[in-house]
Amino acid sequence: MRAGTITFGQKLILSYLAFVLIPVVLIGTYAYTSTLRSVKEQFSAGIRGTLRQMKDNVAYTLEDLKRVSELLYYDQKLQQYLRSYEEGWYSYEATTNYLKPKLLGTMKSTGSPIWLSVYVASNTLPEIYYVGDPDADPLRTKVGQFELYHLDRLADRPWYKELPEAKEQPDASLYWRQIETDAAFRNISLVRRLNDEYRLDQLGLIRITLKIGDLFKTIDAQIGEASYIAVRNEKRELMYASGQPYPPPDNGGSADDYFSVEETVPGLGWTIAAYVPNRLIESGALKVRSLTLFVCFVSFLFLALLGIVVSRFFASRVTKVVSVLDAFGEGDFMKRTAYSGNDEFARIFRALNEMGDHTDKLIREVYVANLRKREAELEALQAQINPHFLYNTLSSISRLAKFGEIGKLHEMVMALAQFYRLTLSDGRTIIPIEDEWQQARAYIDIQRIKHKDKLDFSFRMDESIFEFDTIKLILQPFIENVLEHSWYGVDRIHLKIWGYPQNEAIVFQIIDDGIGMPRGRVDDIFDPTGIKAGYGIRNVHERIKLQFGEPYGVSICSGHGIGTSVKIVVPKFRSG
Repeated sequence: MRAGTITFGQKLILSYLAFVLIPVVLIGTYAYTSTLRSVKEQFSAGIRGTLRQMKDNVAYTLEDLKRVSELLYYDQKLQQYLRSYEEGWYSYEATTNYLKPKLLGTMKSTGSPIWLSVYVASNTLPEIYYVGDPDADPLRTKVGQFELYHLDRLADRPWYKELPEAKEQPDASLYWRQIETDAAFRNISLVRRLNDEYRLDQLGLIRITLKIGDLFKTIDAQIGEASYIAVRNEKRELMYASGQPYPPPDNGGSADDYFSVEETVPGLGWTIAAYVPNRLIESGALKVRSLTLFVCFVSFLFLALLGIVVSRFFASRVTKVVSVLDAFGEGDFMKRTAYSGNDEFARIFRALNEMGDHTDKLIREVYVANLRKREAELEALQAQINPHFLYNTLSSISRLAKFGEIGKLHEMVMALAQFYRLTLSDGRTIIPIEDEWQQARAYIDIQRIKHKDKLDFSFRMDESIFEFDTIKLILQPFIENVLEHSWYGVDRIHLKIWGYPQNEAIVFQIIDDGIGMPRGRVDDIFDPTGIKAGYGIRNVHERIKLQFGEPYGVSICSGHGIGTSVKIVVPKFRSG
């Protein structure tokens, strides 16, 4: 397997981890967001419930002061006195015997610290007020007291001019305002026109002043660490806060850092807003997130371990299949693997074992058949060489005898004897390279005597290759091919024969300067279905490949008119 290649087992584990991680992340995200949303909703519901309770408490105080105003607004006898413009004893009696007790009783009807001031349209009634610092807070100097003024004192007051008439609806004549010095002393006043029930004329005006702090005293308690409660009027101006500093955005901070909930106070039009730092909510969310991450991590770890076990279970079986196939690819068809079970893997392993048996049997049969075929071709080649070669050599010996060339006759006979001794080689097909070279030399010696000065041989044979073996009869066919086909058009042939080691191989080169061959004829020589002229060369090439395999064999480089170069490559081989 190549370096950097991801195995099937690794791919299977990665796919399992991906299939496990994706749902765990999705489920964890959904669980976290759902839980966080639920926490926020519960937190918001809790705060909103607290604000509603505060709003109800404020509304109760407002209703209580409204009830105080109604003690005067719906008093028929009071309206009768206010409707009268008689002076003297009547106005004195009305003021002393009814107005003062009535106003004093109204003041005592509420538990809130208030200041009551009544403005009457009748100028026959005397004014009742206390002389003091007009710039002082009335709820500090006049708390629990009442004052009676003439209505014309308010004629030039802007806030009075802005009050709507609302004669027909008693509740519509009731307003909460900050008038006079209220804003300076953080007071608020209930202002209500006192209208004639029958004629709908204005008989006076009721003003009940209360501290804003007393109105919103129920919101002084904080609803959490660093949280704030703010009260704003209809203009969104801050009127009251649960503490200092004021909450954002009133203190210049960012409202995005706070979670806020608002409730509107009925009848007043003001809003009560609670500001809770997001970090308080996030602290709860952090616990939820930590718990979610822990559960997701444990789930992922468990499912990942389960996935690894399952993937290894399948990967081990696939690895066995691959090992068998790799062995087959390397030529080892005896590789077998055992697997117990009746699943698909068992069927695959049985099929592989059977395929190995059949393939090995077929290869052996084909190999033996090819080997026998090449041996038969070698025998046919020898049978083809021997009679023809022997006839020509004996004819040459006869000519030498006639001419009395006894020396050459002796050399040729000795070379012929050595050639046949080495050719027979006791029936062996594997012989030492030295014997193969000696056989080629014997053949060359015979041809050199026959052709005299027409042949020029040069040899360069590295003797280190003589310690190795090779198949026999691989040089002689090429030398014979040169003598038979390269002489056309030339008077003299120069033949070079080299032998040398090259890495783990041995190379023989046979080079001549004869007529050469066109490229197409070289291709035909190696084509099993081609011409018969290259039978001996093709026989050598196929015997080498059959015996030693790739990359050994014969290669030819030739061109018409430039000679031929034959290269024979065999391995460094010892037959043992």
